[in-house]
Amino acid sequence: MGKIAFVFPGQGAQKTGMGQDFYENSARAREVFETASRLLGFSMEELCFEKNERLDQTEYTQAALVTVSAAILTECAARGITPDMAAGLSLGEYGALLAADVMDFTDAVRVVRRRGILMQEAVPLGQGAMAVVLGLPAEKIGDVLTAYLREQAGEEGCVVIANDNCPGQVVISGRCADVEAVLPLLKEAGARRCVPLNVSGPFHSPLLTGAGEKLREVLEPVTIREPRIPYVANVHAEPVTSAAEVKELLCRQVSSPVLWRQSVMRMIAEGVDTFVEIGPGTTLTSFIRKIDRGQTVLHVGSWEEMEALEKALQ
Repeated sequence: MGKIAFVFPGQGAQKTGMGQDFYENSARAREVFETASRLLGFSMEELCFEKNERLDQTEYTQAALVTVSAAILTECAARGITPDMAAGLSLGEYGALLAADVMDFTDAVRVVRRRGILMQEAVPLGQGAMAVVLGLPAEKIGDVLTAYLREQAGEEGCVVIANDNCPGQVVISGRCADVEAVLPLLKEAGARRCVPLNVSGPFHSPLLTGAGEKLREVLEPVTIREPRIPYVANVHAEPVTSAAEVKELLCRQVSSPVLWRQSVMRMIAEGVDTFVEIGPGTTLTSFIRKIDRGQTVLHVGSWEEMEALEKALQ
């Protein structure tokens, strides 16, 4: 076996009940949930385990997902299951920071709580949008967006590639009017489908630059350690091995494209042949299989899958 990479999903993976079996079966995981509740001033158990509207609200979603990731990570570590590299999709990058021991959980959960609020507040509801574009290469999508902004959009025009997830799946983000205007152009250029996403803002676009700058103030007092293992950053799809660049990358990440396809390819180039997706859902598992079908991809989002993971890696 080559290297193992832990990968962490981003916003959109959340679901009611996530992490509950870890809470019930592991004292270590339970302590993670209780710590989050104490630090944030609301019940993380109630947020994650009971059906409610807050779980899908950005200001709550991000802290909930990081808590679940941390709880599963804690149990992995207790069983001696550790990665050689790590990466996360957007918010998931904070899971990668925890896996690399760059940041304490207490700092991470407080930072992402503020991050979620800042991202929610950056653009008024109804003014930003995102859409997934299927069946068209990222390079071609970029050409269509560039031509639209040059020839049709006004000075306030904004629509960019937000996520390069895998071959044939790219997410765009920007002002509502611009996202709506480019969808038929992308269809004309050969896109198989264009699907508007049910999100509360134009994430990973220049419209979130202000949120990134405010996040800088949140991160300023946080202690950042040298990564115990390399993690691959969304912003440039390169391994991060120095504490000095972590905060700047996290600030830029809020308004920069998520280079997930390139990140996975870089980890493979570094010798990774086994990916373990940690958290609810199997979105990253699907992406990685589309990027390189030769990779072993495992998932742990439940206690049963934790047991299966331990056996698979023996």
